[in-house]
Amino acid sequence: MSRRSPAMEQRTLIERLARHLATGSPDQWQDRVADAASILAIMKDPDPAMREVGDESQWRAMIDAALRERWTVATSPGGDQAEPGTDEEGEISLPRDGVTDNRADWVHVHDPQEKSS
Repeated sequence: MSRRSPAMEQRTLIERLARHLATGSPDQWQDRVADAASILAIMKDPDPAMREVGDESQWRAMIDAALRERWTVATSPGGDQAEPGTDEEGEISLPRDGVTDNRADWVHVHDPQEKSS
């Protein structure tokens, strides 16, 4: 039996992670979106135990999908200050030709079919 509330399960993974990171200050969870994105970016490459039991490309596609949700969550007032066209920390500008209107372009997407909206 799940102890999570139905409302929490309806939230994106990145929002749930940001809210968890802000446990001490629940009203400031949007300030933790960038931290949540960084953690997800680290998780993108599965470790050997994970590779042994699952499809590595499927895992990466799932993490990419979760990372794309950052822009939905981050556009809320007080949210993540990174803008599309920068790295996950919002610190390094990406070249203009390296980023299209597709929000997935800021993530390291391996397969072209993963870039669908």
